[in-house]
Amino acid sequence: MVYDKIIKMICEQFDMEPEQINENTSFTDDLGIDSVDVVELIVELETEFDLDEIPEEELKKMRTVGDLAAYVSEHTDA
Repeated sequence: MVYDKIIKMICEQFDMEPEQINENTSFTDDLGIDSVDVVELIVELETEFDLDEIPEEELKKMRTVGDLAAYVSEHTDA
């Protein structure tokens, strides 16, 4: 499942526990992840899910883990 894989990647990259993250978790407000960290995560997701580069206007809309999971689900067969 896309959501579970994204949670796992966030936990590994930012040394967090899955219990700290849900669909409404904000990257900046709740996790304290800055924009550079988010970009690094996005690059990993593009590779993991074989996605085309996510347009900058779409990236600006992704404020929560749920936003990111929804985008990936819509743009992949995973």
